[in-house]
Amino acid sequence: MDLISFVTIGETYPAAKLVMGILMLLFFSFVLYYTRQAKRGKELYVRPIAGLSAMNEAVGRATEMGRPVLYVPGIADMDDIQTIASVVILSEVAKLAASYDTRTIVPTGKPIIFPVAEETVRNAFADAGRPEAFNKDDVRFLSDDQFAFTAGVTGIMLREKPATNIYMGAFWAESLILAETGFLAGAIQIAGTANVSQLPFFVAACDYTLIGEELYAASAYLSREPQLLGSLKGSDTAKLLWGALILIGVILANIPALDDKLESAFGFHFADLFIFPK
Repeated sequence: MDLISFVTIGETYPAAKLVMGILMLLFFSFVLYYTRQAKRGKELYVRPIAGLSAMNEAVGRATEMGRPVLYVPGIADMDDIQTIASVVILSEVAKLAASYDTRTIVPTGKPIIFPVAEETVRNAFADAGRPEAFNKDDVRFLSDDQFAFTAGVTGIMLREKPATNIYMGAFWAESLILAETGFLAGAIQIAGTANVSQLPFFVAACDYTLIGEELYAASAYLSREPQLLGSLKGSDTAKLLWGALILIGVILANIPALDDKLESAFGFHFADLFIFPK
């Protein structure tokens, strides 16, 4: 019984599913390996991200000017993965601001996010050793209406005059309004979103922009949590492996003689492994 006959008995386990299963096992193996390495204290390299490297500078500028930091965690609810990533980043930003004795203003647009953001900032100030500096009035619920929330945030920019504006999370049509107002106010602006349609507006109006999955990498980059670092490094390693397999497939597809030798040796074409059944 050759390989293809074995993995396609009754058409229950086609070769493509076998390959997918192997690749998924490899992915989880990478994640577990790097997570264990991080827990053991090994320093895992994460490539520098310009927007995150500038975070210290941006918060430091607000401190020098005696003005607050404005952090906007997007307008999606807590069931959105971008909001979850944003809350993790908020914790690190608030901790940094607390260590510099700088206010962190966090306007929220969803009732559920409000207590989460408040508790996150409170814990960040406590972790920084300055629990008494936390002001619960700096974490505010404005409105769950998109443009009412936008108007409230722009009002904070004009009244409070924050020196640093940070936008992390899910944004839609309000992105350019927020970024343009902050630009006119002269603030340093760092943005990040996985909503591709809004990236051009942030790139045009902000000093630094995290593009797509950099938003998710930011939480691992800033927090250095073993689970987050393990997931990040594991996914990066898996991408390298997938890229190598794609390259091999392209080479075999363009060299028929090599693919024919593979077929004669193993009884199947390499490309057949990646033809997924409906």
